[in-house]
Amino acid sequence: MTDPNKPLIELSGIYRTFLKERTPVPVLQDVNLTIRPNEIVCLVGESGCGKTTTGKIIAGLLEPTHGEVLVEGRPREAYTGAERRRIRREFQIVHQDPFASLNPAHTVEQTLRFPLVRHRMAASRAALRRRIWELLTLVDLTPPGDIVNKYPHQLSGGQRQRVSIARALTVDPRLIVADEAVSMVDVSIRIGILKMLADLRDRLGLSIVFITHDLALAKYFAWQGRIAVMYLGRIVEIGPTPDVIQNPAHPYTRALLAAVPEADPDVTRRKQPMRLRSDEIPRLTAIPPGCAFHPRCPFFIGGVCDADMPPLDRAPGFAQDVACIPLAREGEAALRAYAD
Repeated sequence: MTDPNKPLIELSGIYRTFLKERTPVPVLQDVNLTIRPNEIVCLVGESGCGKTTTGKIIAGLLEPTHGEVLVEGRPREAYTGAERRRIRREFQIVHQDPFASLNPAHTVEQTLRFPLVRHRMAASRAALRRRIWELLTLVDLTPPGDIVNKYPHQLSGGQRQRVSIARALTVDPRLIVADEAVSMVDVSIRIGILKMLADLRDRLGLSIVFITHDLALAKYFAWQGRIAVMYLGRIVEIGPTPDVIQNPAHPYTRALLAAVPEADPDVTRRKQPMRLRSDEIPRLTAIPPGCAFHPRCPFFIGGVCDADMPPLDRAPGFAQDVACIPLAREGEAALRAYAD
């Protein structure tokens, strides 16, 4: 039986560099992240911050340039043979664009049948068909008989994404990386898919890594989980969702939350935007020294923030970890000084 206190997967000191016209682009820098069984972790940040690359490394689609990926306490590369195939099945990904990730020449039944046959997850044709029906019912595509013979272009965006989720479930995974899984579907059906994912997590004991740029979605989906805020390839704040949302520490997190629109117009009018020193986001090929956020940060301390890399650690007065030298030194006093 799975130990709920034992990490399912750990990223330790992860770096990932890509080459663009022979120029190295550091997409991830010293990322450390632990995911436990039946846990929801949201990766949040602007486009290009490294969220998707982190998700692909978790799912095993990419290997880090440096660093170590531990699965159940063992380095992932230490698994061989049947064990390696097992852990490869147990970490699945749902891509952002369901139309691009589904083969347009395959029906829904063919899409779900292939992994079941490939991994010998059904003993007979009857068991195979029964399992496909169960998977479609799990993702609320009912009645299954109306769906199985359709091609992706005959489905709505929400239906295609549910088929993608059903395909990920075919091999009985323990963790699913949902990469912007609702950004390509109509706003009116996003909540339905998020509720379905939460229900699957409870019923199947899944861990879910939910990648999004929308803090409002992260707040809704991961209220009982954790949020990790990323900026230019690093995690700058991580902790329980209520703490990150209600008492944000890092100035970047505060800026993101200040930009979230509110349903109540009176609240929106009272909301004060975060005053940044600059609105320009540095390029990955020219990341500033020290804290990468320092050219934009209102807490900036010259000779410190632009020289020293802040560790991701607990700041006084906060329940989450944050990478910010002024907060590490002064805690909430730094926020009060900024407000004054």
